[in-house]
Amino acid sequence: MSQPLATCDIEIRVRYAEVDAMGYLHHARYFVYFEMGRTELLRLCGIRYRDMEERQLFYVVARLDCRYRSPARYDDLLTLTTTTTRLTPFRVDHNYALRRDGRLVAEASSVLALVGRDGHPTRLPDDLYAQLGGVAAEAIGD
Repeated sequence: MSQPLATCDIEIRVRYAEVDAMGYLHHARYFVYFEMGRTELLRLCGIRYRDMEERQLFYVVARLDCRYRSPARYDDLLTLTTTTTRLTPFRVDHNYALRRDGRLVAEASSVLALVGRDGHPTRLPDDLYAQLGGVAAEAIGD
């Protein structure tokens, strides 16, 4: 797909509890930030993750790659841009760009797979798929 399906920006202030002994944002916290971005992007599309869970639908991380470009420190105000780059009834791919004052701090990508309560792959219902910007299943012949 040449155009992103959806994108959103959120601001995150680095908290003291999130930094290591050197005062840098701990590498594991970036992944929490990426999850915050995905959740807000889903909400922007009109779906709360809680509602998906109530329907026994769960996105699980199948792959997550991160490249750290420059350190973030305590009290930095960061902007996280989360973009959906691919959507199928079974998976969703995202790109992330975390910036401080326009400077790239980290960039990442993820692949999420949709599973049911039993942990087996399942299909996103047509109503949710359409709400996320996909084409109705009948139209694509999945």
